[in-house]
Order: sequence, then structure tokens, then C-alpha cells
Amino acid sequence: MGAFLEKPMTSKHNEHGEGNGLRYGVGSMQGWRCEMEDAYHAKTGLGDSLDDWNYFAVFDGHAGDNVAKHCAANLLQRIITTTEFGNNDITKGIHTGFLQLDESMRAIPELASGLDKSGTTAVCAFISGQHLYIANCGDSRAVLCQNAQPIFTTQDHKPILPGEKERIQNAGGSVMVQRVNGSLAVSRALGDYDYKKVANLGQCEQLVSPEPEIFCRDREPADEFLVLACDGVWDVMSNEELCQFVHNRLEVSDNLVDVANQVIDTCLHKGSRDNMSIIIIAFPGAPPVSEEAQKREEALEQHLRARIEQILGEMSSIEYGALLKELAREDIPDLPPGGGLHAKCSYVSKVFKELHPKLAETCEMGNY
Repeated sequence: MGAFLEKPMTSKHNEHGEGNGLRYGVGSMQGWRCEMEDAYHAKTGLGDSLDDWNYFAVFDGHAGDNVAKHCAANLLQRIITTTEFGNNDITKGIHTGFLQLDESMRAIPELASGLDKSGTTAVCAFISGQHLYIANCGDSRAVLCQNAQPIFTTQDHKPILPGEKERIQNAGGSVMVQRVNGSLAVSRALGDYDYKKVANLGQCEQLVSPEPEIFCRDREPADEFLVLACDGVWDVMSNEELCQFVHNRLEVSDNLVDVANQVIDTCLHKGSRDNMSIIIIAFPGAPPVSEEAQKREEALEQHLRARIEQILGEMSSIEYGALLKELAREDIPDLPPGGGLHAKCSYVSKVFKELHPKLAETCEMGNY
């Protein structure tokens, strides 16, 4: 935990699908971390009486990937088989499912022995034809977008929040350097049983709570897309920036995997050092591809290529990082909102390698 590679792992794990009038795309990347500890689950149509329901979830593991992977594989089934969910009390069913899963994982041998101390945040969404249910436990985040702006977002569960800090202190703990007992950066998570050992307190009263915060909204025709992402994305992009960026990219391409990959590449160039996973769920109200936006993108890339050629012609031995610094000083028109020049670093790198192959190894991530 906390260790970094000499160079980021930029290969992606992707998935996409559609159903019930929704489309989704997943992008997941290890990045600078020595291990990949994220997991996710995406499913349209939950079978039988729930065939018009959809489920999406992102899990950001820490201290190992065991709990994150187990939750990705089991949380959905745990929730939909609760009595409450079966009785159409969706909010209570989600709440019960989270707590049941957290309790049941204690019996996994490596977790029971304390050999594995892993935990995970979780953010998930259940989407029916009429409603949107979002549950959050930790600092992964869900953001709903209309008209390129966030209209709903979950709140990250951080130890410094007054209610979270009070619970931690009541359980005999402390908040130091904005962490639980100076160590864990989130105040709610699944797993993390070293922080759930106070015998006279309930499951949701421990230093770290597995209790999700659950929200329900009616779906609206103006809903464009929902984003679920781990904190590796939110560390370097605000809610507003991400909504503007994804909206802009959807006007250029309807390939949600490509858009998801552009988000995590942009975040890498912006300086994110964490694993990154994102699910983009597009509603019928998502912006359609625009010929005008595609022409602007084409003109932007032509402008960038011309400037790169000019700069390399004037400064033939310039390295990639110096090239980016030179471009960053300029007022380049029509850069993607929310991403800026970082969003086009992959393109700049491609042109640089083509024109300056001898210095291709200088193309490092996030170095300007």
C-alpha cells in the first residue's frame, strides 16, 4: 500500500454493454501503483422479475484486492436476495445487503486469521425504468450529469467529517493526519476488520463502518449520464470538470469505452498516482455525436500537429516534457473542457514519437 512503480502501467481493462435503454463503458487501469486493487461489476437486466433493472458498482480496494474482488462478485446477489428487496423496499434491501456481506466476509479464512487485512470502498447504482438508487460506502463517488453539469453527487466518507469523527472517537479511536488512527484514509468501508473490533458496539458504530449512504431519485428525461469512479479519478478532477469532459467527449464519439479510457488517461496526465476505475452509464438523454464537435476536434489536432512540427523544427533536440511546457504556455483553442491540454497528451505523445523517434523514451506521464 502506497508503493509506486518506476513507470505507470497504462494497459486498460475494458468492458461495455447495453440493455433496458442504457449503454455503459468501463475503463480500469493500474497506473503508478505496484498492484491493481480495484474491482467492478456491471450488468443490465438482473433476471426474472428484475429483468428491467440494472446494476453497476466500483470497488476501490486497499491493503490488497481480496475484499474488493469478493464484493464485486457477491454484493449484487446479497442485496437482491434480501427479504426487503424482495418486498420492493429497495433502500432497506441495499442497506441490509451491505451489512450482511460485511459480516459474512469475516468467515473467509485469510480475513478471519488476520493474515489478510484488506478492505474496500464501494459505490453502486441500481437503475430501473423509473428510479435511480445509489449507495456509497467510502470515498469512491457517483455523479449524475444533466446539461454537462453535476446535479447529484455522493459525499465521500472521510474521517474529518464531523459525524464520522464523532463515531470514530466514540469507538475509542482518533483522527490524525485526516486518517482513522493516523492510518486509514476512509471512515466507511467493507472489510478492514482491524478497525471493527470494539465488542460492546454495533456493526455501524465501529471505527470504520460498513454502512452505506443510500439515495433514491426519480429518473428524468434530462439525465445524460451517471459516472461511478474511484478516488484515483476524483483526486485530480472535480465533479464539474468530469461532467464537462465526458459531455464534450460524447459529442465527438459514442464509444463509451473510448471515453472512459480518455478520462483515466487524462487523470494520469493530470498527476493521479492511484489505480483508476470508471463506469460511464449513458441514459437516453446523453448528448449525441455532433458533426460540428468532430470538426472542432479535427481542427484541434491539426493545430497541435502544426505547432509540434514548428516547435521541433525550431528546437530539434527538445524532449517531450519541454514540448508540453511550451504548448502549455499557449492559448490553444477548443481544448476539451475539464481536461485541457492533459486530455490531448496522448495525441501529442503520438505525434512526438512519429516526428522525433530518437527521443521517444522521454514521453513520460504527468511530467509538466
